[in-house]
Amino acid sequence: LNGTLEETVFMIQPPGFEVADKSLVCRLNKAIYGLKQAPRQWFDRLKSTLLQFGFVGSKSDSSLFIYRHQVDVVYLLVYVDDIILTGSSATLTQQLTNRLNTAFSLKQLGHLDYFLGLEIKYLSNSAILMTQSKYIRDLLHKTHMAEAHSISSPMVSNCKLSKHGADVFHDPSLYRSVVGALQYATLTRPEISFAVNKVCQFMAAPLDSHLTVVKRILRYLKGTLFHGLLLQLASIKNPLAIRAFCDADWASDVDDRRSTSGTAIFLGPNLVSWWSRKQKVTARSSTEAEYR
Repeated sequence: LNGTLEETVFMIQPPGFEVADKSLVCRLNKAIYGLKQAPRQWFDRLKSTLLQFGFVGSKSDSSLFIYRHQVDVVYLLVYVDDIILTGSSATLTQQLTNRLNTAFSLKQLGHLDYFLGLEIKYLSNSAILMTQSKYIRDLLHKTHMAEAHSISSPMVSNCKLSKHGADVFHDPSLYRSVVGALQYATLTRPEISFAVNKVCQFMAAPLDSHLTVVKRILRYLKGTLFHGLLLQLASIKNPLAIRAFCDADWASDVDDRRSTSGTAIFLGPNLVSWWSRKQKVTARSSTEAEYR
């Protein structure tokens, strides 16, 4: 993980490597752990090596690299020093792994089963189930909700939240921390996206009523710990279709009367993209505004 430094950086003599002259300092040739430049220099080194091997960086995700050879394709996803490598050809994937091992010291951990809080389970029908049960369990312990009673839905259908109120929550930083953690949980739990989007709108000044909704989401997750995102094999007999579903509530925000939209996009049988967000205000012509 030691990238080559481009800047001139000096540091005091580290413990155990001191010399008699205390006025001397060390000049760093490579980035060391804890240095501000270390993450960027390491990524630059890894990226330049991958590009030399023939990988191409993804335009939509800077941590994703793609390698194509004839009809085969290999995907490499990197997070600091953790790498996921997969492709359509096991032989080609192994060849690229061997080439990477010549440039870096790799440790192969076999089939992917855990990565950044995501748990991967391989089912008997060749499907893959992605869950975050450990991540959610840790979040429940952090919020002292591990012993709470579970509930069947993340939010009541007639829930109306407002930013105005006298019941100001005493610890806004805790609220932001928990809601931020719930945002990461939507990676495999699309059904909580709408509820999480709602509580995210009150990060600046949360109220006790907002925390009550957050606790309901946590209680729902406690009862559905092992639910996740199912990825199935597509049928080779039918063309791979893209289907999109969209819906919106009607002016549900009691403060600005704006609506919240939700979208789910399927590629074949698999859900590949989803979001829930408040609609933006569109500019109208002066004539239309006067008419309204």
